[in-house]
Order: sequence, then structure tokens, then C-alpha cells
Amino acid sequence: MSINRDMLQESLDPPLRVRPLVRWAVLTYFLYSAVFYAIFVLNGVDYTRVGESEQTLFLWYVAPLSGGAVLTIIMVTIYGWWRPSLIERQPLSRWTMTLPIIMTVIAIVNMLIGDFSSVTPLMWLYLIVGSILVGFNEEVITRGQLIVALRSRFGETGVWLVSTAMFAVFHLPNIFLGIGAGALIQVLISFGLGSIFYLARRSTGSLVFAILLHGLWDLSIFSMNGSTSFPIAGALAPLLAIAAAITVPIILRREKRRG
Repeated sequence: MSINRDMLQESLDPPLRVRPLVRWAVLTYFLYSAVFYAIFVLNGVDYTRVGESEQTLFLWYVAPLSGGAVLTIIMVTIYGWWRPSLIERQPLSRWTMTLPIIMTVIAIVNMLIGDFSSVTPLMWLYLIVGSILVGFNEEVITRGQLIVALRSRFGETGVWLVSTAMFAVFHLPNIFLGIGAGALIQVLISFGLGSIFYLARRSTGSLVFAILLHGLWDLSIFSMNGSTSFPIAGALAPLLAIAAAITVPIILRREKRRG
């Protein structure tokens, strides 16, 4: 008699402090959103000018993300969900790393060709710290603890769809914070890019690569504020988003048939 691999793994994993239920993950998502956007608004954010100066980077990038990180760490620790949030028990085939690798290359090229003569050492420090925090916060919230909880109710296609949609909708308040109607486009693109971060988790077996990729991508975007160089990452983001939105459900159907 064969033993189901997932059942065997569950028997070896230590019990979680709080049972993974969707409502607990959604609670963390909304608490994080409240903390992040409250600091954003209190500091008078203009999203289009985040990377403009040392002051804007500190007030509109590092500060809200630091507050969000504290909330994230507290909630996931209370739940005891760190291990399943960070470690993927159901990795996809290695070839599904293709889009995450392409995204990584685009972000690196964007950084290499940029004109950063106006970026001061302190600005670089804020950019790097903020980018690490945004990768950690948003990945742990949406593709960490949220995925853990969603798997208690949905199949993997539903897990991808709901977690990625919630990641995308998180950016919707930017409509009131300087972007205007352009935030709707940002939400759509975020859904596609979030799908690539999902692939990064599933293909590597760890959330860590998704965190690093997310941070690198945002670093390549915000460091270009004020640069006269052509923003390759921004220009190619819609194409990446479309490719991911199309391919992820195909990949999941294929993997389900194989399983």
C-alpha cells in the first residue's frame, strides 16, 4: 500500500499554533494594509515621487514598510505559520522557473543601464532596505501565510487565483495617492507579476526566491525615478504580466494531470 507523500509530510511537520483558516490569513492581510496605508497617508505620500529624494524614500518607502514588517512578523509568529509560509511542499517542475528567471534578468539589465548620478549613498541605503522590506512583507502576506490558509479550502488553481488577486488589489488605493486612474493598470500588471512571484515560490520550493525577486524588481523600478534612462523593466512589465497570466493556469492544469 502506497503512502500519500503529503500525508506523510504532514505527520512529520510540527503542529501549527493556529489552524490554517482563510479568515486568519485575510485578517493579517487587512491589518497589514491598514498599517501600511495609514503610515503612507500620514506621511503625505505622492506615489509617483517615492524615489525622488532621501526624504521621500524614508517617509514613503522605508517608514510604511517598516511598520508593515512589524505587523507581519507579529501575526505570522502568533499563528506559528513560518515554516509552511517559507517552504513549499509541492514544488513545480524546474522548467517553470523560466518566467522568474526572465524577470530577474530584466531587472538586472534595468539596473545596469540606468543613470543613477543623482542617487546619493543614503538614497541607495533607503532603496535597498525598502526593497528588501517590500519583498519580505508582500510575499509573506500574500504568497506565504495566505497560500497556507487558502490550501485549506481551495485547489491549487484557486489558491493561485485568490492569493494573486488579493496581491493585485492591495495596490488599488494608489488611485488616491498620486497615480489616479493609472492605479487600475497597476492592479492588472500586479496580477501578472504576482503570478511570476507565485511561480518563483512553487518552482524553487521556497518563498525566499520570490522575496528576493520582488525586492530586486522594486529596486529596479524605484531607483529609476528621476533617471533619464529608458525604463526597460517598466516597459516590459505588461508583457511579462500577460505571459504569466496566460501560462500559470496552463502550468497548474498540466501539473495536476501529472500528479
